[in-house]
Amino acid sequence: MLILSILMGSELQFRQKRTYKQYSKEYKEDAVALVREQGYSVPEAVKSLGIASNILYRWKDKIESQLEGKSLSVDEREELKKPLKEKREFITTSRPAE
Repeated sequence: MLILSILMGSELQFRQKRTYKQYSKEYKEDAVALVREQGYSVPEAVKSLGIASNILYRWKDKIESQLEGKSLSVDEREELKKPLKEKREFITTSRPAE
């Protein structure tokens, strides 16, 4: 019985959906600023913030590429999507009725 309950307990763990913590844009920018502007190393910053180093490296890379113009910001992406969305809406509303 003990083995069965252990197996069932581990099976329940696999069925649970994993939840991820979400961080605000401001939090990410502040965390990256610790490294870029205040001289912290990534290991020092993640230790004080209580996050994994791969997360901070990812945020840092993304922010740096946006600052260098290598990638689009969220606002820029949305701005580029507007004409396409308007074009789709125009096409669907201007079709003749059959």
